[in-house]
Amino acid sequence: MTSTTPTIRLADLRLERGGRVILRDVTLTAPHGSVTAVLGPSGSGKSTLLAALTGELVPAAGTVELFGQPVPRATRPLRELRKNIGVLLQGNGLLTDLTVAENIALPLRAHTRLPDALIDQLVDLKLNAVGLRTAEDLYPRELSGGMARRVALARALALDPPLMLYDEPLTGLDPIASGVIMSLIRRLNDSLGLTSIIVSHHVHETLPVCDQALVIANGGLVFSGTPAQLEASEDPLLRQFLRGTPDGPIPFDSAASARAA
Repeated sequence: MTSTTPTIRLADLRLERGGRVILRDVTLTAPHGSVTAVLGPSGSGKSTLLAALTGELVPAAGTVELFGQPVPRATRPLRELRKNIGVLLQGNGLLTDLTVAENIALPLRAHTRLPDALIDQLVDLKLNAVGLRTAEDLYPRELSGGMARRVALARALALDPPLMLYDEPLTGLDPIASGVIMSLIRRLNDSLGLTSIIVSHHVHETLPVCDQALVIANGGLVFSGTPAQLEASEDPLLRQFLRGTPDGPIPFDSAASARAA
């Protein structure tokens, strides 16, 4: 992949689950080095889009390309591709019986044959990158919500993936911790030369760190542009989403949302 090749390219994508269309006609690109926000109300299909990027969900139509190549369907090449993708899950996914350092070392021990001394050094580097070098001997139960999220981020970065996917990274965090996480995501993206996708419904915390914003609603992509263009939009649907009002083009009732999709 050259530096001019988009890290992500989606074309005419349609995603289905259980025979029901979740997203349709999604076309977008994420340039190398960019931070893209995928915004939308709960249940709109944001996490489904992530599943297509990781190869967990095969599109019903359209194409998904990562690093200039179609996402493979065969098990072995898909497994190799996933080594280039770091994922920060909503629930952190930390193993409670392992220390912070052992959690971060886990992907290094599973996917490499590096000696223990080098793994220990890499763990220190990752912890230092998220500002938690002194927490290596703590267990997940001893961490605050913001600390646990940063440990999960360090583990997602363990294999130095060029692409990072964040699934609702601010869930359960207070405003201060949320600000720390979003600032960290932007700083790591720039310092490590990553490409990042942030799936979120926390609009006002996410937009300031992003280069482009996408809004998913009613089964499709309803906006693609810069954060400034999104905030300046007079579209009734976008205004409803940004202001958080219950009445408007986006149905509040989940059953109505499902029928609309």
